[in-house]
Amino acid sequence: MPELSRRSVLKGAAVATGLTALGAPSAAASNRVRLTREEHRVVVIGSGFGGGVTALRLAQAGVPVLVLERGVRWPTGPKADTFPSITRPDSRISWLGSTPSLFGLELAPFDRFTGLIEQVPGRGMDIMCAAGVGGGSLVYQGMTLQPDEDVFNATLPEQLDYRRMAREHYPRVASMLRLATAPDELIASATYEPSRAFARGVERAGYPLSKIPMPIDWDYALRELTGELKPSYTNGDCAFGVNNGGKHSVDVTYLAAAEATGRVTVAPQHHVTDVAQAPDGRWQVHVDRIATDGTVLEQKLITAGALVMAAGTANTTKLLMRAAAKGQIRDLPDGLGSGWGSNGDRIYTWTSFAEDFGSPQGGPVVYGSLEWDDPARANTVIQASIPPIADLRTTMLVGYGVSEGRGEFVYDAHSDDAVLHWPHDGDAELARHVDERVARIAGDGAVRLDTTSLVPNTWHPLGGASMGSVCDLAGRVLGKRGLYVLDGALLPGTSAACNPSMTIAAVAERATDELVAHDVGTVI
Repeated sequence: MPELSRRSVLKGAAVATGLTALGAPSAAASNRVRLTREEHRVVVIGSGFGGGVTALRLAQAGVPVLVLERGVRWPTGPKADTFPSITRPDSRISWLGSTPSLFGLELAPFDRFTGLIEQVPGRGMDIMCAAGVGGGSLVYQGMTLQPDEDVFNATLPEQLDYRRMAREHYPRVASMLRLATAPDELIASATYEPSRAFARGVERAGYPLSKIPMPIDWDYALRELTGELKPSYTNGDCAFGVNNGGKHSVDVTYLAAAEATGRVTVAPQHHVTDVAQAPDGRWQVHVDRIATDGTVLEQKLITAGALVMAAGTANTTKLLMRAAAKGQIRDLPDGLGSGWGSNGDRIYTWTSFAEDFGSPQGGPVVYGSLEWDDPARANTVIQASIPPIADLRTTMLVGYGVSEGRGEFVYDAHSDDAVLHWPHDGDAELARHVDERVARIAGDGAVRLDTTSLVPNTWHPLGGASMGSVCDLAGRVLGKRGLYVLDGALLPGTSAACNPSMTIAAVAERATDELVAHDVGTVI
């Protein structure tokens, strides 16, 4: 942020909060719960793609790591009932009472529970944030796309060296997640008619059609067809986790491998409230260990030589901006909070009187259309199932792509929070182009509803602590020895016309290679 604005924010925050550094909790808080102190070599905040990659690669280099995750573990297996169903929503969907808006539909409030989704309100755009061991990989559809070189270099720093990443880091992610496309036998089955209708529409419109690589063992879906497993994939009831298993999310891939080294401890239900730099230069993390209803059971003051911020784009940015505003970390780069993008997300319902999509619908994603020839207009459109409800002749289409629209987080001293400010027309040009594509794919007589225009939100937030302005390419915060950002906040507002998961993980793979080579043994 500009220097004048920065000084004003710091002054206002000091008056409002009376805080200049993170220390012991207040006397009132001390009377309620005990305070414990811990010291660790490396603390990673967050257990999604960035946190999972970081924990595993540092552990393999011999470094002990503590991973703090605010949510709970979600163990799965054949016939499990761990995850909620969107047709029967309950408190497992919602992070401590946050009421998520799903595809434009407002859900009723739930009891407080450390559930899967927090809807973080902003001015002009809300952010959908995941919680739980495995982060966003628990609830994402699973589309795992590697960008094209031209689009990558047009939207991300060329110094990342796409060709090396394509040779080393993207394949490493693909191997860890065990990517596979849906088998033709499954696609030909009854509930995958919407996937076949989408393919026909794409080809009729003259667009390219591809199977989408997914971190899924599709044998689980085939076993559902035979009745061996109850439906989860084949009825589309997998938007909030796959109960049967077979989805290679971060918790069962990167984190499981990290814990198997014996050097990584994953601490669920550890909610980080503040970060700070101690007078000796080390990093302090203020943590509430919470019950599943959010009750604080214990407060911890954790000190570490190195701190990796991987709490997700919104929470990483918020924690750092709060620390800057209250003087808990001084002289953070002025670009902090800026350069935020939505990845151009658009979510549509597609209702057709020419196609009989049927119900239930198989999922999560089979086909997509990748229009990447022009880096300035590059975009992707996919078809995804809707939950197993009555046959409404409706399915879902999702688009995202390259957009120059950018927002910024602004610190509010009164609420001690950083709030996203997003221009109403930030993705307008991309949205028009995606809408044209969706209209051609849906065909004449179809009814399309752009739910993102009704309730602006994104599941793919990027930026806020971007490489170049806040961090170097390896996630080192500029001027702050031992402080790193390795999640979606590091990407400068876009992921090159792909959903971000694979690029976040590949960038973290690249970064940890450099950190192991240069920082382990000195900084870490």
